[in-house]
Amino acid sequence: MPDYKAYFPEIVNPAGVNPSHHARPMPMTTATSRAETVQNTGGTPLVDFDGKSNPYIDYQSIDLLLSLQHPRSEGYDEMCFFVMGQVKEILFKGLHFELANAQLQIRDGKIENALVMLDRAKAFVNYITGSWDVLSTITPEGFNQFRDYLGTASGQLSFMYRHVEFILGNKSRRLAAAHRNVPHVWPAMEKALESPSLYDDAIALLHRHGHAIGGDALDRDWAADYQPNASVEAAWFEVYRDPSATNLLYRLGEALVGLDEAISLYRWRHFVSVQRIIGFKPGTGGSAGVGWLQHVTSLRFFPELWAIRTRF
Repeated sequence: MPDYKAYFPEIVNPAGVNPSHHARPMPMTTATSRAETVQNTGGTPLVDFDGKSNPYIDYQSIDLLLSLQHPRSEGYDEMCFFVMGQVKEILFKGLHFELANAQLQIRDGKIENALVMLDRAKAFVNYITGSWDVLSTITPEGFNQFRDYLGTASGQLSFMYRHVEFILGNKSRRLAAAHRNVPHVWPAMEKALESPSLYDDAIALLHRHGHAIGGDALDRDWAADYQPNASVEAAWFEVYRDPSATNLLYRLGEALVGLDEAISLYRWRHFVSVQRIIGFKPGTGGSAGVGWLQHVTSLRFFPELWAIRTRF
């Protein structure tokens, strides 16, 4: 076990933190007011503020954010694990925001707008994948110092990650059910489970562009696992016969494949990193640990877009 003890610098006194989840009131500025401020400060940063806060703290509730890290053991590596877990949750929220908006743009037929959003979504995924560079520095001995304190907490219980999976089409009633006892989370989770995915909207877009899509792909149980569909594969195959920059459907297909690939790499890093730390021990949340993670590395959100590669 690591023989060094953790020192926890007190950065924020929790007694002074406003715990409200609402946006804090702030004045707005304009290009004119900012220019006037620079004239008044001579180009140096503002340092004098009224009240008990400053605009940067208030804009993002930074003092609240930085008071939410509560390691439960004396294990040195737990702070790293704790912080990176919270960072990933925030990044998943940013990723889901881009995917939700891209879905609406696809639904409205605004493919070029969706491409911009999907490009940022992929950048989010790549950034999240990089989190394993930090998490992989946790040693097996270091993890064992705090693992018992996790109880049955597991990343599989991340409702933000589940929203990402659901909007991309990997639905699971069973995994969604883990949140049915949480009244401030379940309604949105249930809606995501029972709504069309981004890929379902992309398929509907193919149909609107004149491609023959079977009714079983256009109207189905949205909460069920997506199954590869021959008519969808045929439609994408026709789209890919024109791999030009002006073919927006082709560019959409490639953007989806690129996103799918990026998420596959994230899952692979997750699998390998966990195997490095705990080997083949059972997971904390009831799963088989790396056995479960290895299983999901083979998942592809958009199977027909992968299948057509073999046909060219």
